[in-house]
Amino acid sequence: MFRVDPMTRTTPPRPLDVEALFPELAAYRGTTTRLHPRPGTPGVSASSVGGPMLWPADEPWPVCTDAHGRGHGRRPADVHREREVLARAWAREPLSGPTEEDLRLLDELGREHRVLGIHETDPLPLIGLAQLYRRDVPDLPAGPDGCDLLQLFWCPFDAHGPSGHGLLLHPRWRRSAEVGEVLEIPPQPQVVGFVGYVPEPCVLRPEQVVTYPFAGLLSEELCARIDAWEEALEEAAEQQEGDGDADEPICYQYDLSIPPGWRVGGFASWHATDPFPMDCPACATPMRLLLTIDSSEWDGGSGSWKPLEEGDLPAFLSARPTEVVVGRAGELNVFACPTDPGHPHRWSIQ
Repeated sequence: MFRVDPMTRTTPPRPLDVEALFPELAAYRGTTTRLHPRPGTPGVSASSVGGPMLWPADEPWPVCTDAHGRGHGRRPADVHREREVLARAWAREPLSGPTEEDLRLLDELGREHRVLGIHETDPLPLIGLAQLYRRDVPDLPAGPDGCDLLQLFWCPFDAHGPSGHGLLLHPRWRRSAEVGEVLEIPPQPQVVGFVGYVPEPCVLRPEQVVTYPFAGLLSEELCARIDAWEEALEEAAEQQEGDGDADEPICYQYDLSIPPGWRVGGFASWHATDPFPMDCPACATPMRLLLTIDSSEWDGGSGSWKPLEEGDLPAFLSARPTEVVVGRAGELNVFACPTDPGHPHRWSIQ
């Protein structure tokens, strides 16, 4: 579990000026806001991941009513406790890991439980995933009818969509100034089907950075030139490796275009699939990336984006400050209609 003090996070300068190499990219340049979620104790008036929601006390909490099993899984409190035990164990010096006492407790916390008397269409409280105030996030667009707060919820079971194994995401826009009495203790599911849907409370340190489109969405000629440049770098790196002095070659996708981690706005990555149109289901307008929910803040291929303040962290701590996992440790790209933000959202998993 990620253990660092909540403070400003600063993206390092890119390894090179990509527009100097490929001037055409200037026409594609955009911005995205890296959210930099880190463990903390956010309040209802703060943007957060896994924190308390600014939710009216007299408004029903969002629920899932899709027909699927919901009475067998892990208890959310056990999931949080398990993470605490593991974090404490691996923070000990020397790195000895869990003790025998820890292992007995972890075995107990890891058990699945069955909820009796629950039916497959009973209202299932959704998990509050994140809330974002427009004042905090430069690239967050205005919501419908002047809404300034985006709240995200999801079902803790993979049992939705045509496949019956997809996720259910529930975005909700609201005007924060209109919320009076706040719900203090929101309902929560008794058990969850997947622990990756249980976020740890995180404060955000938003930072706006420059970004460029996924290479496959650039012009064919420009994409071919970038590919040729990368191939030349790889050949040079292989030659250096043979001489015993190799550096990791710079890559457009992982070092120069789209940052990893949770972010708002900018361009979607299509590294797991070929790009495909994301048109609004209500008006057929091409949709824009609203939010990326990522399973990790950086990994072995995107380490150049590691914030300067965390440059000394070992690689294994790059994983998940939020403890959220999407798909097979991938990312969820949520798209919104630029013509009418009240239209239904769409998403893709990469």
